[in-house]
Amino acid sequence: MRIEAYTQIQQVYGAKNKAKTQNTTKKAGSDRIQISSIGKDIQTAKNAVAAASDIRSELTAPIKASIANGTYHVSGESFAEKLMKQYEEIESL
Repeated sequence: MRIEAYTQIQQVYGAKNKAKTQNTTKKAGSDRIQISSIGKDIQTAKNAVAAASDIRSELTAPIKASIANGTYHVSGESFAEKLMKQYEEIESL
């Protein structure tokens, strides 16, 4: 391959790149964004979820109290049934 040919090709492509960058820099404008009403609703919902507590204390307080008292018992059969039910739901997907 001749070096002169490579240099000429490089000059051609280099000239095109310079022309493109000059055109884009001449334009002076501002960016605008519009958020749809659905987008605003989604943002409101996300903020509400973020503000809400992850733990529902009205459900967990009695369980914590019974664990602390030593009166909380879970039957093995009940646990196994619930575990199998969840497994079957996952398998059906």
